[in-house]
Order: sequence, then C-alpha cells, then structure tokens
Amino acid sequence: MTTPQDLYRQKLASPADAVRQVRNGDMIIVPTGVGEPPTLLTALSEHRRDFHDVKVAQILAMRKYAYIDPETVEHVRHVALFFGGASRAGGQEGWIDFLPNYFSEIPAQIERGQMPADVVFSMASPMDAHGYFALSLGADYTMAAVARARAVVLEVNPNVPFACGACHVHISQVAALVENEAPVMEVGLPKIGVVQEAIGKYVADLIDDGSTLQIGYGGIPDAVVMQLTHKHDLGIHTEMIGDGILTLVESGAVTNRRKNYLPGKSIATFALGSSKLYRFMDRNPALEMHPVNFTNDPALAGLNDNLIAINATMQIDLLGQCGSESLGHAPYSGTGGQSDFVRAANRSRGGKAFIVLPSTAKGDTISRIVPSLSPGTHVSTSKNDINYVVTEYGVAQLRGKSAKQRARELIGIAHPAFRAELTEQARRLKLL
Repeated sequence: MTTPQDLYRQKLASPADAVRQVRNGDMIIVPTGVGEPPTLLTALSEHRRDFHDVKVAQILAMRKYAYIDPETVEHVRHVALFFGGASRAGGQEGWIDFLPNYFSEIPAQIERGQMPADVVFSMASPMDAHGYFALSLGADYTMAAVARARAVVLEVNPNVPFACGACHVHISQVAALVENEAPVMEVGLPKIGVVQEAIGKYVADLIDDGSTLQIGYGGIPDAVVMQLTHKHDLGIHTEMIGDGILTLVESGAVTNRRKNYLPGKSIATFALGSSKLYRFMDRNPALEMHPVNFTNDPALAGLNDNLIAINATMQIDLLGQCGSESLGHAPYSGTGGQSDFVRAANRSRGGKAFIVLPSTAKGDTISRIVPSLSPGTHVSTSKNDINYVVTEYGVAQLRGKSAKQRARELIGIAHPAFRAELTEQARRLKLL
C-alpha cells in the first residue's frame, strides 16, 4: 500500500521542476500576504521567459519578485486583487492588472469559473501523519482554488503553523512540492502616533465587554487594539490575525467565552505578523483558519452578536462615501474585506461598524473629509452602509441620518481649520 509518506517522496521536486506544472495561458493562484511561496515564485521568476501569457493572481503581494517586471509581462504578468508595496507602482503605471472584488466573493468567482484557477502555488506546513498539510497563512480564496486547480504545488516549510480549521490539503491533491526551511516573512505592527491614539480611544470607549472584533490592518486599528487590553471576554471573528490580536489574547482580554457564534474560537482567514504569532497558531484549538467566504460573508459574520468592525479609509465625503483604496484615479490598495465587515456589523445584533481616519493629510494641508470624493476615487464603502466615522476630533454616527444631518456630523469631526470651508461648500451643494 502506498503511504502518504511514499507520495510525499514521489512528489518532492526541485523548484525548477515544480514550476513546470505551469502551462502557457495558466492563471496561478497565490495566497494573501506571507502565504506566498518565495522559493516557487523565485523559480518562476528565473524561468519566466520560458512561459507565455501566464498570470499570477494574489491579494497583497509582499515581495517584488523578478517576474513583477514590465519588460516580461507577455511571459508572466501579475494580477492584483489588492495592491501592496510590491505591486502598487505597476498598477498605477498600468502594466499590472487589477481585478476588482469583494474579498468574501473571490472563492465564488473561482468556483463559477469567472476567475481562472489553473495552478495553486502556496506555502504549507509540514505534512502530518495522515497526509495533510495546513495552508494556515492564507486559507482565503486559496482553498477554493485548490478544489478547481489542475495542479497544486506546495512549498513546505517547518516554520508554517499547522492550524486548525478548514485549511487542510491532502498529499493526494498535490502535484508537486518543494521544501524550504527559511523563516516565514515577519510583518511588524504599524507605527502609532498621537492622532492614531486619539482615534483609538474614541473607538475603544464604544466597545463593550463581550464584543466580537474584526480588526483591519493599519496604525489606527492597532491603536484601538492597544486600548482594549483592559476589556473582558472579547471574541475574534476577523479576516486577518496579527500581533495586535495576539496582544489581546495574552492580556486576557480575548477569551471568546461570550461569543454566541462559534464560541471559544478565534476565527480568521489569513495571518500577518511575527514568528511569535505563527508559533501561537500552531495546533492551537482556540484558533481556526477558514476560507474567506466563511470568515467574511456578511450573513455568517453577522451572526456574531455585538460584532465590532474597525477599518480605515483615506477620504470620506459629506454623504459618507468612503474612498479607501485609491488616490483619485490611481489605485493604492483594494476593497479587501472592508465592505464585507461593515455589512456584517450592520446585520449583527448590537453590532457597530467603525470607519477611522485622521482628519487631515500632508501636514494638515488637506482635509480628508471632503464635500465630494476626488474625481476618479474608487468607492469602497457606500453611503448606505456607513455608520460610525471617527477622527481625532470625535465620532460621527451616520446610519439613519439625513444627508443634511450627515454633513453636520462629519463637519463636526473635521479639522477645525477646514470646518468653515466645508460648511460653505456643503451649502453650495444644498447639503446644508
């Protein structure tokens, strides 16, 4: 009888041979962030001129591999589901493609064939005795791609945690694998300044003991986290687990005891943090990593009572439309899970959705609260979904308010230097 260990040995390959699973015209699906497999993507980069019309789709590329190259896009092209530092310039210059999406719906796009998924490249934990690997760093849309792909190619690394949840792949599903013992990439907490701390305090004061948290990435969401360590019996149902959440677990603030949906469990779909976080995830029965159509589905996430969603934006207009992912026409990030969790919190009994932003940019010379979004701005969260908006000057509660009431609320939390001008512009727009 062929054992899982026999299959492992049979499928172990060199990086150069492993990337030969890719055919011309293929779409390669890569997990979010640090779930990307560096050995495989380096090998693909080295051999990129051997391929034609291959695409690599990923949310939040972390490293600028050599294949991310405007001179070789006819061979291998990056397709961004969300821009990060490695892909932003190429997106703004037009040689990296952008695929608009709600994070929660990418698996459905793959399942329905709207988004091809020919090959999967992913980091994976070591195989267990039963032949299973964990794709714990990014279950996200990758699990849906595993079910559709012609070839699944794994980069097995002993530093990848074997997490609980629906994130496991059996050796029989794998076409080829490579091994790498390098540490998993670490991502530190964002810098928190005085403005972020002020915003964090306003939000933290509105979070009750027993609430369940979704926390986006960024300085302000993490500033909120740092002010929650004295809370009691918080729960976690989020897309990203990072070191901020680990801090809450270690402080005793997170217990998941009062969650009515999946009690006792922290739920996430991808990880972004330190080696300490990755060790915390390993075989931890209090944490489960699930695909994003489970974690981010507003109908499912909204089953959590008292769900708190905390996400950042770059600009908001006086109706409450949030431009969180572009600078005018120029793409900057992506929709991600912001809209998913705003809607989930709105559905939740006792839920609260917070959009946070500093009141100004560029050294207090530009107001981030504006009469109308800058031309070309991608609207991330609509006026119909917005509820709490928080700057360092206070909290505006918009849901259920008229356009005129919203304008007054938002002007009230704008930087004082811009309030008179915003009031005058609101009058010209007949908002006041």
